[in-house]
Amino acid sequence: MNQDIINQTVNKLEDAREQGVPCDPVRAAVEPLGLDGAYAIQDQLTKRSVAAGRRIVGRKIGLTSSAVQKQLGVAQPDFGCLFADMEIGDSDAAPMARLIQPKAEAEIAFVLNKTIDNKNPSISEIIGAIAYALPAIEIVDSRVRDWNISIFDTIADNASSGLFVLGGAPKKIDKLDLRLAGAVMHKNGDPVSFGCAGACLGNPLNAVLWLARTLVELETPLTEGDIVLSGALGPMVSATAGDCFTARISGLGAVTANFSQE
Repeated sequence: MNQDIINQTVNKLEDAREQGVPCDPVRAAVEPLGLDGAYAIQDQLTKRSVAAGRRIVGRKIGLTSSAVQKQLGVAQPDFGCLFADMEIGDSDAAPMARLIQPKAEAEIAFVLNKTIDNKNPSISEIIGAIAYALPAIEIVDSRVRDWNISIFDTIADNASSGLFVLGGAPKKIDKLDLRLAGAVMHKNGDPVSFGCAGACLGNPLNAVLWLARTLVELETPLTEGDIVLSGALGPMVSATAGDCFTARISGLGAVTANFSQE
């Protein structure tokens, strides 16, 4: 694997994030390295963030929709890291100064009460490791100009992570049929995105299972206390300063993201 290309791409994406100015797509350099190369770039960015004092609090899953997978020519989801400083309180202001070209999407978040480090975990073990679920809004963002991304761009760019907001009323999942959970997201009072949890790999628990198995293989398992954003339930919607988004997910309640005027 070409370490020079990895380092150059890491610098390009990090500069875009720090300066708040999007860069050109990175796929021309990354695609010859394959998906492993894209994750190697993400890993280097993560290590730099940790070295700078940021703390990992979980993972996000992307590309859980079959339509989006077909669009990008892949047959599996992807993942990225969640850092503590990415979390915004329910109804608090998401600072536009930290974002470049944000979009909002409704998701189900899970918080774990057990580490999942056994090889090839089962769905029952995933269910047993989930403490509770919450409604969430993921504020996705891309360091790549105009969201002109491929699978290689988004993986390298920490799965196009930005910020996230969690609802404040945790729910046990033993009485929820997550597969049938419907979602509607409003922007400034108008409904703009509709979806169902069944669009997330058939069930958001399937997405968590995929992530857990993948991370065990990479020897970086999900751990007790981790937050997992399990994937979008409907189309993402562009956000600008002053916008207010509210996502309501059946059985889980509502969560609100406000975008600051700054």
